[in-house]
Amino acid sequence: MKCSIIIRTYNEEKHLGKVLDAIQSQSFKGEVEIIIVDSGSTDHTLRIANNYNCEVIRIKKENFSFGRSLNYGCNAATGDLLTFISAHCIPTNIFWLSELVKPFSNENIVLSYGCQVGIETSKFSEKQLLKKYFPTTDSIPQEGFFCNNANSSIRRDKWLIRNFDEELTGLEDMAWAKYWVLQGHQVAYVASSTVFHIHDESWQQVQRRYEREAFALKDIMPEVQVSVLDMLRYIAVAIYLDSVAAFKEKRFFTYVKQICYFRFNQYLGTHKGNHLHRKLSKGKKEQYYYPS
Repeated sequence: MKCSIIIRTYNEEKHLGKVLDAIQSQSFKGEVEIIIVDSGSTDHTLRIANNYNCEVIRIKKENFSFGRSLNYGCNAATGDLLTFISAHCIPTNIFWLSELVKPFSNENIVLSYGCQVGIETSKFSEKQLLKKYFPTTDSIPQEGFFCNNANSSIRRDKWLIRNFDEELTGLEDMAWAKYWVLQGHQVAYVASSTVFHIHDESWQQVQRRYEREAFALKDIMPEVQVSVLDMLRYIAVAIYLDSVAAFKEKRFFTYVKQICYFRFNQYLGTHKGNHLHRKLSKGKKEQYYYPS
């Protein structure tokens, strides 16, 4: 079995070397190729990629979308499986890849995704979200189509039939998974395939991330509506639950301010994205795709 690992990059010099070191140390017995899809990095990202003999594909910044960049990488790939990992997600051990692809022994499974955990400097509420969506127990197969391609793998033959949606501002992985689940296929969650997901974001970047994901979710799940009252309720409940968790860890006074900022920006972004007009301006797309 050959596995093509596809990594989207834009100014990822801080973590990319560690990600590639971890990939090269994997215990996976099959053949591996690494494809970098870069959308205009101005730092040392491309130099690092070349040092690791990665195949580098460049996409113009103005042509970037999350789905389009993945499609570029998938089109260049020659593996039976297409594996995606974010350039700021570092596998925690040498079994990451072999565990991630195990579920494909079941021919009905089209997508497998793994666990994500924070690091010491991750925002407290971010860690709580990762614990919620990426539990410590496997679900093979799982119910529904939730997934996350910061750490995932799909069958290449299925991608050839159905490419990623290039118009979505995020959640292109869930849109793809939903299509195949509705066709009778399944998704697997593998808790033992774990990465450290490092988000170094300002509060404005947090808000924009959730805004663009909520905007994309309107296409995937149009039944989801977030009113002002919903937003306020979500903020209040999330702050309460995070505060209880921080109190149990004896870190309440350390994190209470950060918790309030994170949850406010998360759900304000969610509300804004849920109520945005269907057509995005060029400036708004720039904010979504290049929030720095």
